[in-house]
Amino acid sequence: MKTGIVVLNYNDYNTTKEFINIIKDFKEINYIVIVDNNSSDKSYEKLQKYSSNKVKIIKTDENKGYAYGNNYGIKYLVDNYKVDNIIISNPDIIVKDKDIKELKNDLKNKDVALIAPVIKERGYEKRGWKLPNYLNDLLSNLNYFHKFAEKNLKYKNEYYNSKLTKVEAVSGCFFMIKADAFKKVDYFDTNTFLYYEENILGKKLKNNNLDSYIDNEVYVIHNLSVSVDKSINRIKKYKILKNSQKYYEKVYNNINIFQMILLRLVYYISLIISYIVFFFENLWR
Repeated sequence: MKTGIVVLNYNDYNTTKEFINIIKDFKEINYIVIVDNNSSDKSYEKLQKYSSNKVKIIKTDENKGYAYGNNYGIKYLVDNYKVDNIIISNPDIIVKDKDIKELKNDLKNKDVALIAPVIKERGYEKRGWKLPNYLNDLLSNLNYFHKFAEKNLKYKNEYYNSKLTKVEAVSGCFFMIKADAFKKVDYFDTNTFLYYEENILGKKLKNNNLDSYIDNEVYVIHNLSVSVDKSINRIKKYKILKNSQKYYEKVYNNINIFQMILLRLVYYISLIISYIVFFFENLWR
């Protein structure tokens, strides 16, 4: 079974080159596609020296976000190589060849369309979560109440009591999916720039009776590269997040006009609060 990996780079050359150096010798990965998402720091030119029969360096014409950039690489991979499995990975991931092998074995199960490891991130273990409904997203816009929304989306620890656990959504920083399943759902939805891609993919898979699982015995480390923080300030990131939330609720949860008005109302209230907090934080620095 042939496996390809797509890695999205944006102004993060050093992290990406280190990742290439780690995975280029992995026996379980047949093809590596690095997508430079129209970086402004000469990343694309610098990464060219890592190009080989196994490693392909390509570039988007403009930065249209996570989904668009990954789709650009996925389609290049699918069009040029007959891969059975596709890995989506951030460059700030620490993974071993044996982990890839184990996840590939998991995908041999006909019931598993997507498989993800346990993500170790900032001292916590991150597994899957439930897809948000309208009430969850509404509460997530309200100070204090957002904690209840987050809690409602988490599975209890005892839920992960076997090697493989079925979940509704997984972290987009690293997962593996059957190429046929990815094609069936038309890959990522490119109508979001950043955030909610995982929920949207989970919804699309669920709507097509395709299941996602966590392998509770495979762990990878997410080092949380600062590329997003470098390029997008906190308020702008919040706006992007909520625009993606609005799109998800409108298209995938099919909310009505009155629900949308209420969602946007609480969003604007939370945005005003965020501006006030941001102002005083900068004032006290």
